[in-house]
Amino acid sequence: MTPLVRKLAGEHGVDLSSLTGTGVGGRIRKQDVLAAAEKAKAAKAAPAPAAQPAGPAAPVRPAAKPQPSAKRGTTEKLPRIRATIAKRMQQSLHEMAQLTTVVEVDVTKVAKLRAKAKDSFQQRHGVKLSFLPFFALAAVEALQAYPIVNASMDLDAGTITYPQAEHLGIAVDTERGLMVPVIHGAGDLNLGGIARRIADLAERTRTNKISPDEIAGATFTLTNTGSRGALFDTPIVPSPQSAMLGTGAVVKRPVVVNDPELGEVVAVRSMVYLALSYDHRLIDGADAARFLVAVKERLEAGNFEAELGL
Repeated sequence: MTPLVRKLAGEHGVDLSSLTGTGVGGRIRKQDVLAAAEKAKAAKAAPAPAAQPAGPAAPVRPAAKPQPSAKRGTTEKLPRIRATIAKRMQQSLHEMAQLTTVVEVDVTKVAKLRAKAKDSFQQRHGVKLSFLPFFALAAVEALQAYPIVNASMDLDAGTITYPQAEHLGIAVDTERGLMVPVIHGAGDLNLGGIARRIADLAERTRTNKISPDEIAGATFTLTNTGSRGALFDTPIVPSPQSAMLGTGAVVKRPVVVNDPELGEVVAVRSMVYLALSYDHRLIDGADAARFLVAVKERLEAGNFEAELGL
């Protein structure tokens, strides 16, 4: 904090340790001290409320214990969809040289924009605004800049195919198992359009109202394991795609940030891990890093005001 802030605090009798700064990195500003001084004056002028007898403290409930499943000790027929998933996952790992690269992203600006716009967004578009559409939009834009991540390879034919459009698969957890509906032409949609398509496809996939054409043709897939609390994972790329992005849980934690006046300071930020699994036969580590950095920079810049009508 600056000498001016300390001087003002002394003049107004403000305890600096009791303040939460509104500056970058939690820095206490002159305005914070003056606001605290005014608040203290108002509190002295107001009559003290009559003391109320303290009620009994609310009981602390222990965390619920997981209930044992009725499936323990049983054998059941392997569902057809699970058998299909098993074969495809094994085939993908067998055919590809799969590797995963991870970046850490500060999505504090996105979190603030989302909190500010979520009510008006839902009124306009009819769906809730989660972090997933932001991740999807940033990924699609990066695919357009780095099409190798959206490409597929045919070793026998000796060819690499770069699709004209970005067909984004969205992994959906259903009672029947993992299914991946596809947003065809995702690169032509804005944030609201992507959010509506994700909500629509996820709902119809879970209620078994999805058509075969809507779960085929993905060129790149997004899986949001963070919705179940996972920090990050190493997703398996579904053939014939060459890459897949996993998004972890958005969590608040202390990180080091650069303040223009104070230099390096510790601040609480909203952070997320993004994990890109890719076929190393086609995509080099540098390609993967460039793609992830493009996604990271787009999210950290947080320039979505126009998309949100702010």
